[in-house]
Amino acid sequence: MNRWFPFLDWMKSYDLKEDSKGDITAGLIVAIMLIPQGMAYAMLAGLPPVMGLYASTIPLLLYALFGTSRQLSVGPVAMVSLLIFTGVSGLAEPGSDEYISLVFLLALMVGVIQLLMGVFKLGAVSKFISHAVISGFTSAAAIIIGMSQLKHIIGVDIEASENVFLIIAEVFSRINEVHLPTLAIGISSILLLIIFKKKIKKIPGALVVVVSMIAVTGFFQLDEAGVNIVEDVPGGLPGFSMPAFEISAINSLLPIALTIAIIGFVESYAMAKVISAKEKYPIDANKELNGLGVANIGTSFFSGFPVTGGFSRSAVNYDAGARTGLSSIITAVLIILTLLFFTSLFYYLPQAVLGAIIVVAVYGLIDVKEAFHLWHIKRIDAVSLLVTFSSTLAIGIEAGIATGVIFSILVFVYRSGKPHMAELGYLEKDNIFRNINRFPEAETREDTLIVRIDASIYFANISYIEEQLSKFIYGKKGLKTVILDFSSVNDIDGVAMDDLEQWIDNHSAEGIKVYLAQVKGPVRDLFRKAGWIEKYGETIQYHTIDAALKDSKNMR
Repeated sequence: MNRWFPFLDWMKSYDLKEDSKGDITAGLIVAIMLIPQGMAYAMLAGLPPVMGLYASTIPLLLYALFGTSRQLSVGPVAMVSLLIFTGVSGLAEPGSDEYISLVFLLALMVGVIQLLMGVFKLGAVSKFISHAVISGFTSAAAIIIGMSQLKHIIGVDIEASENVFLIIAEVFSRINEVHLPTLAIGISSILLLIIFKKKIKKIPGALVVVVSMIAVTGFFQLDEAGVNIVEDVPGGLPGFSMPAFEISAINSLLPIALTIAIIGFVESYAMAKVISAKEKYPIDANKELNGLGVANIGTSFFSGFPVTGGFSRSAVNYDAGARTGLSSIITAVLIILTLLFFTSLFYYLPQAVLGAIIVVAVYGLIDVKEAFHLWHIKRIDAVSLLVTFSSTLAIGIEAGIATGVIFSILVFVYRSGKPHMAELGYLEKDNIFRNINRFPEAETREDTLIVRIDASIYFANISYIEEQLSKFIYGKKGLKTVILDFSSVNDIDGVAMDDLEQWIDNHSAEGIKVYLAQVKGPVRDLFRKAGWIEKYGETIQYHTIDAALKDSKNMR
């Protein structure tokens, strides 16, 4: 039961007196934050604002039951909303019945993919996406999201929606069409949100801005002056509906569904790990996939759209004192009450306010410091970040993340294809062997070469290793012995083993004896299977370099 219902873990030790206070407070604060955010992110996804509220109910309840993080706040997020718009807007007109139907199907597909990944224990997939790639993609996507909201903030219906450069060009070409009352509302909302975010953190700025702008717009009837408002927000709970299954639609949505499933999980899991490390309880990547999968499947049947764990809301939830998943349940209940009784209050909410909420929310995702940090430490990682960032801006969301992932894989292959190798010398005072480039005082002998290989050996790097060994050998006169330190070799494949065997035999024929020292158990097992123990005997099984060196002298 605990495997599928992790909430049983925190329920067993729930302290009603201590834990409930934090959960109730956090649930209330996140609900106040999520109501305007959910509506804004629905608008970003090309959907009616009320669907943001729908997506903030059932998924929260399901994740609280199936997820392992006790403080993660699941619901609509800007990144996923942008991916939804990117993937579905090419198939149907945003906001149309066909578009909404495709979004329901997309949510179901995302949920099924995540659930299957969890069932087949594929949570480790997140480790194969470089942090540099995620940072570059997130920063570029944040800029795209912010630019996509310009049309709501300036009151001009901009046709370009994804390409940042086209959006900027169109804004400048239509600058004389800017609707000044809308611009005033948008700029004022952004400034107020920033002030509350930086100076008055204890008060939910989004709620203050939403309430004040609704009051101003309604009192002065600014909608009659051309300010776009949300108007009627349907009340009541979403009914149960079955997503429409069409093979052609599934095939068209599959690439974006895979992207959302993986990116959503990576974003959610990263935040969950940060909080769990502070609170000292375990997080299971595969159970997290199960929780997110069930949440997305659930939202597809109740008029929602794909969701994941949000950075900012989770941080607020944690800082507000959330102790368990009950805080998310309280948030969902409060939003359900809003749907039942209070949707009419949003009639005069300007769309410029929702756009401002999105802009301020994603501003913090632009991580310039990380680029400089990586450039200072390891420049190739900074290059991976910049490649992902620039390609996402230039060629789009899906192609950008794909380019970044492919580039990072190529960087990994390039690195592993040229492993670090070092000639070792003896430090008498410490009785240890060390890299002679870092320890010039280390003693070496002309008739003996000791080399450490600092990587696993496989088909892609064996040629480079042999080339480097040849360079070391050519630098020695009267060489009689080569000792290979295998202390850093964790694995070796069959192709590399065959090549290394031939290399050893060729040098033995030339009168150079090759010894292997400090070979790890799993590698010795492979040597045994390949018949090396019978062929080379003790010469490949020395536990220390000293032992190999001593034996080599005795055998001359």
